[in-house]
This record gives sequence, C-alpha cells and structure tokens, in this order.
Amino acid sequence: MMIEIRWHGRGGQGAWTASNIVAMAAALEGRHAQSFPAFGPERSGAPMLSFTRISNEPIEIHSMIYEPDIAVVLDYTLLSPGLVSGLKRSGTIITNYAGSIDQVIGKLGIKKGDYRLILVPASKLALEILRANITNTAMIGGILKHGGIVGWESIEKAVRARFKGPVAEKNLALIKKAYEESIEV
Repeated sequence: MMIEIRWHGRGGQGAWTASNIVAMAAALEGRHAQSFPAFGPERSGAPMLSFTRISNEPIEIHSMIYEPDIAVVLDYTLLSPGLVSGLKRSGTIITNYAGSIDQVIGKLGIKKGDYRLILVPASKLALEILRANITNTAMIGGILKHGGIVGWESIEKAVRARFKGPVAEKNLALIKKAYEESIEV
C-alpha cells in the first residue's frame, strides 16, 4: 500500500522540510519513502508544491503526485477549488485555517462529507510557540491526527535529526499542540 501526499505552500514556508520530516519518519519505521519539491525559479512567497510517497514496497514511481491520498495546505490563502484537483474521492484535506469550517468548505468549493477534512490552527499555534508564522511543522500534527501514516516516536526522531536543541524542542511542542487542537470534519 502506498500513501501519496501533496503539500501546498508558498516558497519559504517549509513545505519541503515538512515533507522530508514525514518521509524520514517513515524510513525510520522501515518503510520506503520519497520527498521532493516542484518549483522553478519562483520567488519567496510564490505558490509551490512538495510531495511525499510512503510505501511498504520499493517505490518505482518518480513523477509528481497527481492523485494524492492527502492534500496538506500550509497557507489558508491557497484554499481554492483547484486544490482538490486529482484528490482521491476517499482523500483527506489537512489545512491550516482561519475562520469558520463553513468558510473553509466554501473556499474549497466542496460539500461536507466530500472529503475527510482536518483543520489545524497552524498559524495561531506557530505564532504562540515559535513566535513566527512558520506553519510547516504544525501541519505534521495534522498528519498525526490523520493516523496510519507515521508514529509520534519516528516524527520525534526525524525532527531531532533535522533541528537541534531548542529549535527541535519548540517544533516538537508545536507538532504536539497542533495534533491536540486539530479538529476533524
């Protein structure tokens, strides 16, 4: 079984870093994983994509992900009907959000029940914990809320491998808080 995740962010927000952490966590669990970005010469702040594939078998696909199981949105200003393009009907949208659930659903152009929806107050929590609107690791809390992708222990090891000292501790606190405060619709 392969899980494919498409990350939607803006240049400089760390979508690829979050994708890498999830892939590293899967590898620590003995699974096969890929993580790669899709961007050109975009400037900081321009929309970009990153991708994660996780499988129990070797992965022989080396293309972008066109029909993801999960779409993760780091910046709620990117919410639009186009975001669900290709998302499997049984898929999940994990999004940073501000506003009401109805506003999120309206921006996506979907109806309740079309997709599994996990709302993460990533910007709010990142400002509280990191003192910066850096939402990438908060969105990993949404991945954990989804369940069945990677476990907390492997995420913790991957974060400690990627970041050191107080930066690792703050990001782990952010992931945990995001997991606790995420809601599923």
